[in-house]
Amino acid sequence: MIIKRLNEVIGTDRDVKAENGNWVSRRLLLAKEGMGFSMHDTTIFAGTETYIHYANHLEAVYCVAGEGEIEDLESGITTQIEDGTLYALNGHERHYLRARKDMRMVCVFNPPVTGREVHDENGVYPLIVE
Repeated sequence: MIIKRLNEVIGTDRDVKAENGNWVSRRLLLAKEGMGFSMHDTTIFAGTETYIHYANHLEAVYCVAGEGEIEDLESGITTQIEDGTLYALNGHERHYLRARKDMRMVCVFNPPVTGREVHDENGVYPLIVE
């Protein structure tokens, strides 16, 4: 059994901050835990816009606080996000994530991330296999 507490992750190498200051991601489960997915507690900061394209990963995101929107660049559809909204990027959709208020998100990645990934210039996490 694996037990993780957010307060034990904050301030460690699992507490990853965006270089541009748009978000902070606390990586609770990583590839090395062997669950087949990774799970993150992520805050997207109010007033930010982030371009993302997970070409190598599928991601599901559940908003537990805050509000903003996701713009799917494949379909052109913009969807409002608030507490209780889930979106799943099952088609590797290129998108913008915008926060009006700080959004706290629970994010799940498949394949799992190792914790060392950062978005490249195209918004992509590289596929790193442990």
